[in-house]
Amino acid sequence: MKTPLIPPLPASACLGVIAPAGPPKAGVLAQVAPLLKRWGFMAKRFPGCDGPAHLGHLAASDEQRLADLHAALADPEVDALLCLRGGYGCLRIGDRVDLELVRRAAKPLIGYSDITTLHGLWARAGVPAWHAPMPASDWVRDGGWPDAEHLAAALRRGVWAGDVQHAPGPCHPLDHGGCAKGRLLGGNLSVIASGLHTPADPDWRGAVLFLEDVAEDPYRLDRYLTQLRLAGVLDAVSGFVLGGFSEADSPDAVLADALHPLGKPVLAGWPAGHIVPHWALPLGLPVQLDVAQRQLRWL
Repeated sequence: MKTPLIPPLPASACLGVIAPAGPPKAGVLAQVAPLLKRWGFMAKRFPGCDGPAHLGHLAASDEQRLADLHAALADPEVDALLCLRGGYGCLRIGDRVDLELVRRAAKPLIGYSDITTLHGLWARAGVPAWHAPMPASDWVRDGGWPDAEHLAAALRRGVWAGDVQHAPGPCHPLDHGGCAKGRLLGGNLSVIASGLHTPADPDWRGAVLFLEDVAEDPYRLDRYLTQLRLAGVLDAVSGFVLGGFSEADSPDAVLADALHPLGKPVLAGWPAGHIVPHWALPLGLPVQLDVAQRQLRWL
């Protein structure tokens, strides 16, 4: 019998709702539990979700957000951790996250954007995670409902060796090269750059690097990519998957300039990031990237 790479969440699974970064907008918190119940999940909300906000841009104090993360990991009722939203704040607690607790609990983490910092920590602990839309920033916005339902279906199914996801549409102008294998890591480019040489910086050697970003002008993306190049990340990885780069001028020229000379496979136009559609993408698992087929196969 096959063993799942990420086990399916059982009926009535409990999702620990945490706010490790920014505060939710007014009125959003009350919607989370009913939405999860509609998909057959239970919600357990941790105190930092209710604030008080700290410094205006953090959901709660560093101590509270860290305590919530650890409490959700240690709680035997919680099957997975659901982050309310991104914004900023995960890096502030990144040096104090208990990696042994992450490893021992082995609970998937759901989120993206600033949650990329936590994805790096999960990767260091060897625990898979979900790069996926979040309730306070995505589920309740126009067009976000199908993505939320896609995530719910993915959580119920889990991930199995041999599973395949395809990028929609024809060949993208940035597509380049053939195939690559490695552990799928990454997330938000600017957050990855901020986390280099910190405890949230995973081992990039041989990885397939997924990148996305929002509201970053091409020259700023150039800076982040150059930072990754000088830190050895671009040389270390085996290939690239490019998601959405939204709310700014097209970055295609900058991305081609930074990535194509490396001679490594590049698969662009992946439906993930600060865009719609945003399909749940498993991170931390070995994949085969096939540019010609525009697909990822989990191994």
